[in-house]
Amino acid sequence: MELEIRGLTKRFGSFVANDDITLTIEPGEIHCLLGENGAGKSTLMNMLYGLLEPSEGEILLDGEPVHFTSPGDAIEAGIGMVHQHFMLVPVFSVAENVMLGREQTRGLGVLDRGKAATLVRGLSERYKLAVDPNALVEELPVGVQQRVEILKALANEAKVLILDEPTAVLTPQEIDELMEIMRSLKAQGTSIVFITHKLREVKAIGDRITVIRRGKVVGTAPPSASETELAEMMVGRAVSLKVDKTVAEPGAPVLEARGITVVDARGHAVVKSVSFEARAGEVLGIAGVQGNGQTELIKSLLGLVKPDAGQVLVDGKDISSHGPRESLAQGIGYIPEDRSHDGFVGGFSVRENLVLDLYTHDEFSRGLALRLDAIEKNAAARIEEFDIRTEDMDTPVSSLSGGNQQKVVVAREFSRSLKVLVASQPTRGVDVGSIEFIHKRIIEERDKGTAVIIVSTELDEIFALSDRIAVMYDGRIVGTVSPDIAREEIGLMMAGAGRATRKDAQDV
Repeated sequence: MELEIRGLTKRFGSFVANDDITLTIEPGEIHCLLGENGAGKSTLMNMLYGLLEPSEGEILLDGEPVHFTSPGDAIEAGIGMVHQHFMLVPVFSVAENVMLGREQTRGLGVLDRGKAATLVRGLSERYKLAVDPNALVEELPVGVQQRVEILKALANEAKVLILDEPTAVLTPQEIDELMEIMRSLKAQGTSIVFITHKLREVKAIGDRITVIRRGKVVGTAPPSASETELAEMMVGRAVSLKVDKTVAEPGAPVLEARGITVVDARGHAVVKSVSFEARAGEVLGIAGVQGNGQTELIKSLLGLVKPDAGQVLVDGKDISSHGPRESLAQGIGYIPEDRSHDGFVGGFSVRENLVLDLYTHDEFSRGLALRLDAIEKNAAARIEEFDIRTEDMDTPVSSLSGGNQQKVVVAREFSRSLKVLVASQPTRGVDVGSIEFIHKRIIEERDKGTAVIIVSTELDEIFALSDRIAVMYDGRIVGTVSPDIAREEIGLMMAGAGRATRKDAQDV
């Protein structure tokens, strides 16, 4: 099925999110969509999937205009979408999730789970998506959960499949498997719109690459285009894709974790006796697939979660019982992985969020009164320095794009003197130009003598920034290695293979 977009425009008041976008997705084509944050990619996809209605323009399927008022209309027309955050019911089986909304029944409307499992098994075999129909979704690895999402779309006979940032939580091996699945779908005639910010991936899988900048299509390129060329099209200027850094000269340990154990609400140990040290003037990268204890470990360092065993020390002082305010006062900077939950207050303005953990400082308050002139001056400087794209400093942060929300958090944490910087997924949802800037600032912080801890599921980011890499699997650090290690070796460790048995998996 051919999908054609003609002059599609979407306005929100005076703001134009998509401006006269025209492009075509051919049958059996993998069409990659690149663009920086706020470029309009999500708005465009939401119009294709019936979540938004265009202000102008039209959508055509096989040359016939279509009008969607809901995702149901898009699904009926043969368009499926796999969202970045999976839309699965964890306590349901694979078959129950895939058949949700189109349940298989027998007499008197009784659910026929056997028939549903048979249908899912047939889809799995046809599209080479190996999944057990009877498995509970909550017990599946994220890579397999993603297959379930794809099966949901294919069960609705999708001819065009939209994949929104599909590799964000996958290991290198799972990404390779997804690429093979995409090639198999393409061979069977399915058209795929692949949204990603990872230049390496679009070059590996794309047939054509369309770049959107500030709501407009700025060009279409073949996969033979260089990463540098694609990055420049995205940002509108030359971008360095390599982190320029000197060899680290680490000093004494600043932050030490000693036998940290965290037990969740169900009584399961999610962090299991983890010990490490972060030294002055170095970047310690923590690699791992999402959900292996990194989140709980980092929160225990900040006092957001109290460890059930072990100690956290800063400059030799035990801060294990401290809350977040006390931990920040000890000189810890924190860029959280979930910015909307832990990084900002959505209803507060940009200027207010830029001093959210600083407003008690003498610079911004006097007694019970805020120094509004100083807060305004700080906001103006940070907005310019970090290129925060906002109408003005009084705009609520909730109305900004995800990447600009992240810039607000990063700008705030870099605006004070730090002993330790803890950054969890620091460039998640951030465009390539902003990634370049944030990486540069992280290395500058390292070179000031700050101990930096980076947690990332992006191996490119881990390799680019780290002086040492600790790999987490199943709540444990299974090895600490040099960034000279092969990507494949890190991938095996992230999957729990050969942990701490090879020479290169020992502490360095």
